[in-house]
Amino acid sequence: MTRAVALGVAVVLTALPGMAQETSDVPNQSPRSGSVEFRLGGYRPALDSEAALNGATPFKDIFGTSNMLLFELEMQRFFYQGIGTAGVSVSAGYAEKYGDALTQANDPSAERTGIHVVPLRVRGVYRFDYPAFYWGIPLVPYVKPGLVFSPWWVTKGGKIEAPAVGGQGRGMRFGWEVVGGIAFMLDVLEPRLARDFDSDLGVNHSYLFAEYTYSKVNNFGSKGFDLSDSYWMFGLALDY
Repeated sequence: MTRAVALGVAVVLTALPGMAQETSDVPNQSPRSGSVEFRLGGYRPALDSEAALNGATPFKDIFGTSNMLLFELEMQRFFYQGIGTAGVSVSAGYAEKYGDALTQANDPSAERTGIHVVPLRVRGVYRFDYPAFYWGIPLVPYVKPGLVFSPWWVTKGGKIEAPAVGGQGRGMRFGWEVVGGIAFMLDVLEPRLARDFDSDLGVNHSYLFAEYTYSKVNNFGSKGFDLSDSYWMFGLALDY
């Protein structure tokens, strides 16, 4: 029995290095170092939830109930490739929305006002892509926790303007977020084209993905603009 247990432990220890091999050993794939992602989604900051507004809804009154269109570019760098892929990422986004400015009587005026937000993010990244590389399962779940830094400004007539609720017309808000998503590896649709894409352009894999973001961007609970939201985004990822 002791010999059998020892033999089993030896087999497991021998197998682990093979399971944790670098993805340069993955069939039909050159070494990877990172990924670039492009994404779009609907974003609606929780500006009307500020306690100081006492139930007023200036954001809804000016900009309506539809979401802002948020575009983001993210760059990832991998530091582990084995039982999944882990790394860090930085991203920058931009969202804006325009509406009719309000008069002191809260009536629409002829002037247009806009709100602009530039979310900047630093994230950790983990993808469970081992089944995709070795078992041919093209779905890759992933998680990305991180910090958010969001400069914002309000314009009126093309100039920086103080918001209707008072205060400065520009600022910066900080916070945190957790992102969960799933990516579909497009290589399975055209394997030969995917290999040519890798050998000619250095793009190892391409994915379409959907992800859900839960963010709290309110200076960790302090007063002022609340840029928090929970929302879906969709995009394209390219490994290189």
